[in-house]
Amino acid sequence: MSVYLDVIWALNLLFDSLLLYLSAIFLKRQIRIWRIIAGGFIGSLIIVLSFTPLHTYSNHPFSKLIFSVVMVLVVFGYKRLSFFIKALMTLYVTTFLIGGALIGAHYFVQFDSEMSTKVMIASVTGFGDPISWIFVLLGFPIAWHFSKRNIESMEMTKIQFDQIVNVTLKINNETFTFKGLVDSGNQLYDPLSKLPVMFVSIKNMLEGMAEPIIKMAADPESLILGNQEIPDDWQNKLRIVPCRVVGQEHQLIAAVKPDLIIIHTKGESYLCEKGLVSFTMQQLSADDAFQCIVHPKMLTGPKQHSDSVKVS
Repeated sequence: MSVYLDVIWALNLLFDSLLLYLSAIFLKRQIRIWRIIAGGFIGSLIIVLSFTPLHTYSNHPFSKLIFSVVMVLVVFGYKRLSFFIKALMTLYVTTFLIGGALIGAHYFVQFDSEMSTKVMIASVTGFGDPISWIFVLLGFPIAWHFSKRNIESMEMTKIQFDQIVNVTLKINNETFTFKGLVDSGNQLYDPLSKLPVMFVSIKNMLEGMAEPIIKMAADPESLILGNQEIPDDWQNKLRIVPCRVVGQEHQLIAAVKPDLIIIHTKGESYLCEKGLVSFTMQQLSADDAFQCIVHPKMLTGPKQHSDSVKVS
């Protein structure tokens, strides 16, 4: 069997460079391309040494660790120990993820006997593993796609997920539960009572919702103008709040003062003793990740453990 060492070496050079490039993306580091190629070149030297009398030493786990350390130093440099360890661990995690994907791809093609035969034939021609070549050819475009902007987008999703809370409202002996997003941009207060205002969407939660809430969300203007009536026990909770939106200087919204507002987050509960809720039919989240926008002021109330809060 003929082994094309230069082709196999090129495969490992590209593969190691891809792993270093992905690691740089995960670490959010702007690295010059020559550093990534230099690091990949150092990693690919293991393949060359495998065909020399030094193969016994180069294939030892300790030797591979040394190569990994040098690769990280060449690509990311050394600023402080914590960053170096983080970069090294990121490289290993990326390697394990890609390696697991390679193993999965191998098992996947084995379900097709014809495909499996072709893979075996291609593997013994001396050009290296075709699955690895596929990962290299597809990996660089994918890595390019997951640029800084995409990584930041994923981080914003994570930050948003961390700000998701559970909101419990009690109005006239009726209890409602929603998922809410704590938004520091929501700074709406009732100018008279100085109560913070929370916005709640009931677009996908009409079933089981109280009729006054549906009327309030569906046609708030008629309610504000007095063209429609709501029960007396709801009228004394109704508030008309002026607000500003883009394109309109003055607008009035209808809000109610719940009997109880409890916000649950990270094993703790915040009791909002004073606050208003404005219901709307507009969907606040495109993927329905949350149904209400919580005023940050509402999380400054008395704090206690979740299991100690009971809504009766």
